Amino acid sequence: MIDMPGPSADGSGTDTNADTKRLSRKEEKEMNRAGVTRYPKPSEGSVDNPQEIGGVRSSTMRAVVQTGYGSADVLQPGNVERPQIGPDEVLVEVHAAGVDRAVWHGMTGLPYVGRFVFGIRAPKFVVPGFDVAGVVVEVGNKVARFQPGDEVFGIGKGTFAEFAAASADKLSPKPASLTFAQAAAVPMSGITALQGLIDVGRLAAGQNVLIVGASGGVGSYAVQIAKAMGANVAGVSSAAKVDLVRSLGADRVVDYTSEDFADGSEQYDLILDTGGNTALKRLRKALTPRGTLVIVGGEGGGRILGIGRQLQAVAWSPFLRQRLTMFTSKAHHRDLDRLGLLIESGDMVPAVHRVYPLDRAPAALRDLETGQIRGKAVIGVKEGP
Repeated sequence: MIDMPGPSADGSGTDTNADTKRLSRKEEKEMNRAGVTRYPKPSEGSVDNPQEIGGVRSSTMRAVVQTGYGSADVLQPGNVERPQIGPDEVLVEVHAAGVDRAVWHGMTGLPYVGRFVFGIRAPKFVVPGFDVAGVVVEVGNKVARFQPGDEVFGIGKGTFAEFAAASADKLSPKPASLTFAQAAAVPMSGITALQGLIDVGRLAAGQNVLIVGASGGVGSYAVQIAKAMGANVAGVSSAAKVDLVRSLGADRVVDYTSEDFADGSEQYDLILDTGGNTALKRLRKALTPRGTLVIVGGEGGGRILGIGRQLQAVAWSPFLRQRLTMFTSKAHHRDLDRLGLLIESGDMVPAVHRVYPLDRAPAALRDLETGQIRGKAVIGVKEGP
């Protein structure tokens, strides 16, 4: 059962929180289908006043609830049951959760092909969020790597909440040098950057590397990882974020609003495109004759498939000397461990734009959608701004 906030305490019939709105009739139907109910009164056990029954704390928790597909308006604060864990999972008390494009895709249901995973008509996952950093409070009977009290970071399910379940294989010990907010900014974006550059891109020391989207979540880590591997790194960003990319260690920063990075005047051994929509023909001009292009994500690829360029790249690659490829990252604690080593050595530092409180999660998604985020945004659950 999921509880949603009802009328405000002042009796006006609307919530005073800027990110909470009255639900439409369609959203009410979707909520009923998912077993969602509204709070009768805040005093009877609301988000801010968890109810205790017979001296025992309620089994519910604060969370962000997704009422359907659409804009950030489909995200509402509410109470849900704490998740139950399987034998290979742990229950994490969430201190902070990362915000990234995967959350945006799940929120909007775009591209439509993604709904085979997220849910055809309505979201399967009522609570959004994947990246997590927190403390283990319960372990499954097949879990040997963790015990209650361990500080961890990694990828869970429904992390925009006070508690989240996570596979033990997708968690690692939190780097001691990071806060929970910093650690929550790492997992999905960091793993994607690491696998895209090293495992798929076959990065080698001394290569010239171009990161398209260098100021974003994946791009900000890719710049640092490539530098740590001994590459010469150029990053592409807007004028407003040039300073960030330079601070991450890029040898050269290209402002795409005033300079054409794909005109062929500079050529690179490896290009990691982290969500742009530059045509393949233009990207090939920026590659060396035997260079490699790795396309990450499905931005700018249309509302149906979202991966038009990627499919085109895979189709062209066998007939070219250049290597054009795509990939989808796969989470495992081994890659989190590799990222942890880079962090502890000082070669990689999370670029956290802002920590948003849990009830401001819709604002974080709006800022992500409008390109205002520099690096990563984080939701503070127990660890606030």
